[in-house]
Amino acid sequence: MRERLPEDFYERDALTVARALVGTHLVHGDRVARIVETEAYRGPTDLACHARVGVTKRTRTLYGPPGRAYVFLIYGMYDCFNVVCFGEGKGHAVLVRAVEPVRGVAEGVRSDGPGRLTRALGITRAHDGEDLLGGGRIAIAPRASRPRIAVSARVGVAYAGAIAEAPWRFFDAASAHVSRPSPRSIGLGLKAKAPSESGARRR
Repeated sequence: MRERLPEDFYERDALTVARALVGTHLVHGDRVARIVETEAYRGPTDLACHARVGVTKRTRTLYGPPGRAYVFLIYGMYDCFNVVCFGEGKGHAVLVRAVEPVRGVAEGVRSDGPGRLTRALGITRAHDGEDLLGGGRIAIAPRASRPRIAVSARVGVAYAGAIAEAPWRFFDAASAHVSRPSPRSIGLGLKAKAPSESGARRR
Protein backbone atom coordinates (compact mmCIF):
# COMPACT_ATOMS: atom_id res chain seq x y z
CA MET A 1 0.00 0.00 0.00
CA ARG A 2 1.16 3.49 -0.74
CA GLU A 3 1.55 5.99 2.09
CA ARG A 4 -1.48 7.05 4.09
CA LEU A 5 -2.87 10.56 3.87
CA PRO A 6 -1.29 12.67 6.64
CA GLU A 7 -3.10 14.13 9.62
CA ASP A 8 -3.10 17.68 8.22
CA PHE A 9 -5.12 16.44 5.21
CA TYR A 10 -8.02 15.80 7.57
CA GLU A 11 -7.55 18.94 9.68
CA ARG A 12 -9.69 21.00 7.31
CA ASP A 13 -13.35 21.84 6.83
CA ALA A 14 -15.42 18.89 5.59
CA LEU A 15 -16.20 20.81 2.40
CA THR A 16 -12.51 20.94 1.49
CA VAL A 17 -11.82 17.35 2.51
CA ALA A 18 -14.82 16.00 0.60
CA ARG A 19 -13.53 17.41 -2.67
CA ALA A 20 -9.94 16.36 -1.96
CA LEU A 21 -10.93 12.75 -1.19
CA VAL A 22 -12.30 12.13 -4.69
CA GLY A 23 -9.64 10.09 -6.49
CA THR A 24 -7.88 8.85 -3.35
CA HIS A 25 -7.70 5.12 -2.53
CA LEU A 26 -9.62 3.44 0.29
CA VAL A 27 -7.79 0.35 1.51
CA HIS A 28 -9.04 -2.43 3.79
CA GLY A 29 -6.74 -5.42 3.98
CA ASP A 30 -6.19 -6.71 0.44
CA ARG A 31 -9.18 -4.77 -0.91
CA VAL A 32 -8.48 -1.47 -2.62
CA ALA A 33 -10.92 0.94 -4.26
CA ARG A 34 -10.73 4.48 -5.61
CA ILE A 35 -13.09 6.95 -3.98
CA VAL A 36 -15.35 8.48 -6.64
CA GLU A 37 -18.14 10.16 -4.67
CA THR A 38 -18.33 12.02 -1.36
CA GLU A 39 -20.57 14.36 0.63
CA ALA A 40 -19.59 16.98 3.21
CA TYR A 41 -21.36 17.22 6.58
CA ARG A 42 -20.37 20.35 8.43
CA GLY A 43 -21.13 20.14 12.12
CA PRO A 44 -23.99 21.17 14.42
CA THR A 45 -25.31 23.99 12.21
CA ASP A 46 -25.72 21.59 9.27
CA LEU A 47 -29.17 20.13 9.92
CA ALA A 48 -28.34 17.11 7.74
CA CYS A 49 -25.37 16.22 9.98
CA HIS A 50 -25.60 13.90 12.99
CA ALA A 51 -23.64 16.51 14.94
CA ARG A 52 -26.85 18.57 15.20
CA VAL A 53 -27.93 16.41 18.19
CA GLY A 54 -24.70 16.96 20.12
CA VAL A 55 -22.46 14.32 21.66
CA THR A 56 -24.24 10.99 22.10
CA LYS A 57 -23.18 7.35 22.10
CA ARG A 58 -23.69 7.34 18.33
CA THR A 59 -21.92 10.63 17.59
CA ARG A 60 -18.96 10.30 19.98
CA THR A 61 -16.63 9.35 17.13
CA LEU A 62 -17.97 12.16 14.95
CA TYR A 63 -16.95 14.66 17.62
CA GLY A 64 -13.54 13.04 18.06
CA PRO A 65 -10.18 13.84 16.45
CA PRO A 66 -9.80 14.13 12.67
CA GLY A 67 -8.49 11.17 10.70
CA ARG A 68 -10.83 8.61 12.26
CA ALA A 69 -13.48 6.42 10.64
CA TYR A 70 -17.07 7.17 11.63
CA VAL A 71 -19.25 4.18 10.69
CA PHE A 72 -22.97 4.12 11.42
CA LEU A 73 -26.05 2.09 10.51
CA ILE A 74 -28.95 3.44 8.44
CA TYR A 75 -32.36 1.89 7.73
CA GLY A 76 -31.39 -0.91 10.09
CA MET A 77 -29.32 -2.62 7.41
CA TYR A 78 -26.62 -0.45 5.76
CA ASP A 79 -23.28 0.54 7.27
CA CYS A 80 -21.99 3.92 6.06
CA PHE A 81 -18.30 4.86 6.09
CA ASN A 82 -17.36 8.45 6.95
CA VAL A 83 -14.11 10.28 7.64
CA VAL A 84 -13.95 12.63 10.62
CA CYS A 85 -12.25 15.93 9.82
CA PHE A 86 -11.56 19.58 10.74
CA GLY A 87 -10.92 19.25 14.48
CA GLU A 88 -11.94 17.52 17.68
CA GLY A 89 -15.29 18.80 18.90
CA LYS A 90 -16.23 20.26 15.49
CA GLY A 91 -18.52 17.43 14.34
CA HIS A 92 -17.39 17.58 10.71
CA ALA A 93 -17.27 14.44 8.56
CA VAL A 94 -17.23 13.31 4.95
CA LEU A 95 -19.50 10.48 3.82
CA VAL A 96 -17.91 8.26 1.18
CA ARG A 97 -20.82 7.48 -1.16
CA ALA A 98 -19.18 5.37 -3.88
CA VAL A 99 -15.90 3.73 -4.82
CA GLU A 100 -14.42 2.16 -7.95
CA PRO A 101 -12.89 -1.28 -7.23
CA VAL A 102 -9.17 -1.57 -7.98
CA ARG A 103 -8.08 -4.83 -6.33
CA GLY A 104 -9.49 -7.58 -4.15
CA VAL A 105 -13.20 -6.96 -4.86
CA ALA A 106 -15.01 -9.79 -6.65
CA GLU A 107 -16.03 -9.03 -10.21
CA GLY A 108 -19.62 -7.87 -10.48
CA VAL A 109 -19.85 -6.67 -6.87
CA ARG A 110 -21.40 -3.20 -6.88
CA SER A 111 -19.90 -0.32 -4.91
CA ASP A 112 -22.00 2.58 -6.23
CA GLY A 113 -23.63 3.67 -3.00
CA PRO A 114 -22.68 4.03 0.67
CA GLY A 115 -24.16 0.68 1.74
CA ARG A 116 -22.82 -1.19 -1.25
CA LEU A 117 -19.26 0.07 -0.88
CA THR A 118 -18.98 -0.98 2.76
CA ARG A 119 -20.18 -4.49 1.87
CA ALA A 120 -17.77 -4.65 -1.07
CA LEU A 121 -14.81 -3.65 1.12
CA GLY A 122 -15.83 -5.51 4.28
CA ILE A 123 -16.25 -2.36 6.37
CA THR A 124 -18.71 -2.57 9.29
CA ARG A 125 -19.63 -0.71 12.47
CA ALA A 126 -16.85 -2.68 14.16
CA HIS A 127 -14.52 -0.22 12.38
CA ASP A 128 -16.13 2.84 13.97
CA GLY A 129 -13.36 4.96 15.51
CA GLU A 130 -10.63 3.26 13.45
CA ASP A 131 -7.49 5.38 13.19
CA LEU A 132 -6.87 6.09 9.49
CA LEU A 133 -3.49 7.69 10.17
CA GLY A 134 -1.55 4.57 11.12
CA GLY A 135 -1.84 1.16 12.70
CA GLY A 136 -5.50 0.72 11.80
CA ARG A 137 -7.04 -1.84 9.47
CA ILE A 138 -8.36 0.84 7.14
CA ALA A 139 -6.29 3.46 5.34
CA ILE A 140 -6.73 6.12 2.69
CA ALA A 141 -3.85 6.61 0.25
CA PRO A 142 -3.22 9.69 -1.92
CA ARG A 143 -4.65 9.90 -5.41
CA ALA A 144 -2.40 9.24 -8.37
CA SER A 145 -4.05 11.83 -10.60
CA ARG A 146 -6.57 14.63 -10.28
CA PRO A 147 -10.06 13.72 -11.58
CA ARG A 148 -12.60 16.05 -13.15
CA ILE A 149 -15.01 16.72 -10.31
CA ALA A 150 -18.74 17.39 -10.64
CA VAL A 151 -20.85 18.94 -7.89
CA SER A 152 -24.47 18.65 -6.77
CA ALA A 153 -26.64 18.93 -3.68
CA ARG A 154 -26.49 15.98 -1.28
CA VAL A 155 -28.73 12.92 -1.47
CA GLY A 156 -31.61 12.06 0.86
CA VAL A 157 -31.38 15.10 3.13
CA ALA A 158 -34.54 17.05 2.20
CA TYR A 159 -35.56 16.90 5.89
CA ALA A 160 -32.77 19.41 6.63
CA GLY A 161 -34.58 22.26 4.90
CA ALA A 162 -32.82 24.94 2.87
CA ILE A 163 -29.32 23.64 3.62
CA ALA A 164 -30.23 20.48 1.67
CA GLU A 165 -29.71 22.53 -1.49
CA ALA A 166 -26.07 23.32 -0.62
CA PRO A 167 -23.72 21.94 -3.34
CA TRP A 168 -21.81 19.65 -0.98
CA ARG A 169 -21.73 16.41 -3.01
CA PHE A 170 -18.62 15.78 -5.11
CA PHE A 171 -18.02 13.02 -7.65
CA ASP A 172 -15.71 11.91 -10.44
CA ALA A 173 -17.53 13.00 -13.59
CA ALA A 174 -15.89 10.23 -15.64
CA SER A 175 -16.52 7.26 -13.32
CA ALA A 176 -19.18 4.65 -14.07
CA HIS A 177 -19.20 3.71 -10.37
CA VAL A 178 -20.79 6.93 -9.09
CA SER A 179 -24.24 6.37 -7.59
CA ARG A 180 -27.28 7.33 -9.66
CA PRO A 181 -29.84 8.73 -7.22
CA SER A 182 -33.28 9.80 -8.36
CA PRO A 183 -33.48 13.57 -8.99
CA ARG A 184 -36.26 13.63 -6.38
CA SER A 185 -33.76 12.51 -3.73
CA ILE A 186 -31.17 15.21 -4.49
CA GLY A 187 -31.36 18.36 -2.39
CA LEU A 188 -34.97 19.36 -1.74
CA GLY A 189 -36.00 17.24 -4.71
CA LEU A 190 -38.08 20.02 -6.24
CA LYS A 191 -36.75 19.56 -9.73
CA ALA A 192 -34.10 17.69 -11.70
CA LYS A 193 -30.87 19.67 -11.59
CA ALA A 194 -27.92 18.95 -13.85
CA PRO A 195 -24.66 18.78 -11.86
CA SER A 196 -22.17 21.54 -12.45
CA GLU A 197 -18.58 20.65 -13.16
CA SER A 198 -15.55 22.22 -11.60
CA GLY A 199 -11.86 21.40 -11.50
CA ALA A 200 -10.45 19.69 -8.44
CA ARG A 201 -8.56 22.00 -6.15
CA ARG A 202 -4.93 21.15 -5.52
CA ARG A 203 -3.99 20.35 -1.96
